[in-house]
Amino acid sequence: MSTRSRSRFRPDRGLVARMTFTMFLLGLLYVVVVAALIAYHVSIGFILVVAGGLLFVQYYFSDKMALYGMGGRIVTPEEAPELHGIVDRLCALADMPKPRVAIADTDIPNAFATGRNPKNAVVCATTGIMRRLDTEELEGVLSHELSHVAHRDVAVMTFASFLGMVAGLITRFAFYSGLFGGMDRRDRDNNGAPAMAVIMLVSVLVYCISFLLTRALSRYRELSADRSGALLTGRPSALASALQKVTGDMARIPTRDLRAAEPFNAFFFTPALANGFSISSLFSTHPSLEKRLDNLAKISAQLGQPVI
Repeated sequence: MSTRSRSRFRPDRGLVARMTFTMFLLGLLYVVVVAALIAYHVSIGFILVVAGGLLFVQYYFSDKMALYGMGGRIVTPEEAPELHGIVDRLCALADMPKPRVAIADTDIPNAFATGRNPKNAVVCATTGIMRRLDTEELEGVLSHELSHVAHRDVAVMTFASFLGMVAGLITRFAFYSGLFGGMDRRDRDNNGAPAMAVIMLVSVLVYCISFLLTRALSRYRELSADRSGALLTGRPSALASALQKVTGDMARIPTRDLRAAEPFNAFFFTPALANGFSISSLFSTHPSLEKRLDNLAKISAQLGQPVI
């Protein structure tokens, strides 16, 4: 099998343009933050080292952390022949290396893929989603997840979240520095307190903007993965059917289980949202079901298939 970096997953130019613009805004935000810190003579070396360390861990160990958090385990072709068979077919169609295949023993109907590149990736399906979907629907879901792997979405989202991580650390360091008397008398005499307040305010603002931009980027990438996966299999209706089944059955999962799974929503095929207020429901990493179904309906029309 070819191990070329480019696969046969087809990108959507409109979505790529919107993702590129979002990344540009994030880059612009980086420049503004650095300029502001320099203007206020803030040394952020330690903060950058800490944030860089967290970024390194997230980038290199995201697959292990996600599997551990969801209780997933790597399975062999003998243990899960149907799942491996689907992944084998999709990887052959996409001309991409086969990732490791895992199963998470949970009734939450979902799937996810993670890993910093196609050679170090894992695709995982839950026992809940395997029980609920037929072969074509499961193939649609896994095609969506393999698109994330082929397009290196984990790496993109990890780096996109770096600025928010730095801003959050600056806010915490500034807060605890002021709380525990981190400024000496000379700092206070030189209006250090107002400067620290400005830094905290800017950091909170940057964190909020970065958070919103990365969420927008995540939603674009989910739509892109839907499109790429549907075009690869040629069956957008199967992916749409899977979306409707999974979303509908999510409401039957106990709230406690959903809340435990919410931290992994950025990885999931569709978010696990509990009833009531949550950060995940306020700023979702995924587009709405209606938008995703509308996107797949357009693909069906483009392929000359009945509109779902």
